[in-house]
Amino acid sequence: MSIAAGPAVSDHPARTGRGWVIAWLWLIAALVFAMVVVGGATRLTGSGLSITEWNPIMGALPPLSEADWLAVFAKYKAIPQFAIANRDMTLNGFKVIFWWEWTHRFLGRFIGVAFLLPFILFLATGAIRRAEIGRFGLLFVLGAAQGAVGWWMVASGLVDRIDVAPYRLATHLSLASFIFAATVWIALTLDRKPAEINGRSATARRKAGAATLTANLLIAAVFVQIFLGALVAGNDAGLVYNTWPSMNGTFVPDDVLAMEPLWRNFFENAATVQFVHRLGAYAVFALAVAEGLGWIARAQANPRGPRRGRKTAIALLLVVSAQLALGVLTLLYVVPLSLALAHQAGAVILLATALTHRAALR
Repeated sequence: MSIAAGPAVSDHPARTGRGWVIAWLWLIAALVFAMVVVGGATRLTGSGLSITEWNPIMGALPPLSEADWLAVFAKYKAIPQFAIANRDMTLNGFKVIFWWEWTHRFLGRFIGVAFLLPFILFLATGAIRRAEIGRFGLLFVLGAAQGAVGWWMVASGLVDRIDVAPYRLATHLSLASFIFAATVWIALTLDRKPAEINGRSATARRKAGAATLTANLLIAAVFVQIFLGALVAGNDAGLVYNTWPSMNGTFVPDDVLAMEPLWRNFFENAATVQFVHRLGAYAVFALAVAEGLGWIARAQANPRGPRRGRKTAIALLLVVSAQLALGVLTLLYVVPLSLALAHQAGAVILLATALTHRAALR
C-alpha cells in the first residue's frame, strides 16, 4: 500500500527560512532609514567634519581617555571649519559634534555586520538560493561603496571649505536612498511573481502598462527630488527665501542664474537649488495625485477590481501631502532641527510607499 507524498517540508516558507530572510531585509531597510536620519542630524548640527580621518577598523573605537580626546580635537583644529567658524569651541562642545559623526559612522559599520553575517548563514542553510546571490551581493557591494563615498564627501570639507561639497553630499544621500530602495524592493518581491497578462485583452494590457508607467515615473521623481533636496541642504538654501508659495514675492527669484558658468547655479546657487527643489516637489505631488485619483476612478468603475493598488495609491496621496506640508513648514520656520529631520525622514518614507505601490501592481 502506498501513501501519496504531501508537499515537501522544504517548500514551506517558514520552514525554509524564507520568512526570516524577508524579516531580515526589512530590518536592514530600517537600519538604513535610521542611518539617513542620523546622517541628517549630523549635517544639521555641523558635525560631519569632526572626525578628520577614515579608519574603517580602528575608527570604530571612540576616544577612551582625556589624552585621546585632546588628540582628536587637535586634528579638528587643523581644518578650516574650526579656524573660520568654530574658533571659540571648547572640548566639551567638540564632543557633542564628535558623537554625532561617530554614531553615524558606527551605524554604517553595524549595518555591514548585520547584513554580512545573516547573509552567510542564510546562504549556508539554503534560505537564500544560489541564483539570488547576485542581488544580495550587490547590496553588500553598494553598502561598502557607500562608506567610500561618505569619506569622499567628508574629504571635500577638510582643506579649502568649511563644509562638504553639495554635489558630494547629494551623491552620498542618493546612494543611501538607492540602497534603501533596493532592499525594500527585494523584501517586497522576493517570493512574488508578476501577474500573468499575456491572456488579457489588448485594452487590459494597455491599462496595465499605463498604471505601471505612472508608478515608475513617481519612483524616479522621488529619487530626483531626494538628490535636489540634498543640494538644498548642502548649500544651506533653506535659510533663504523663507516664504511660500512665492520666493520673497516672486515665483522665480532674480538671482536664479547669477553664477557663471551656467551649470554652477544648479549645484551652488542657493536661489536656484531651492527653486528647482520646489518645482520637483510640485511634480512629485502632481504624479501622486494623478496616481491616486486614477485608482479611485478605477475603484468606482469596477468595485470588485484589485484592492491593493487602490489602498497603496491612497497611502501615496496621504504621504506625499504630509511630505509637502513638512517641506513648507521647514522652510517657513527656517529649518529647525526637528522639522528638517522629519522632512528628510518623510522623503525616505515616501520612497518606500511608492515602491510598495509599484509592487502592488505586479
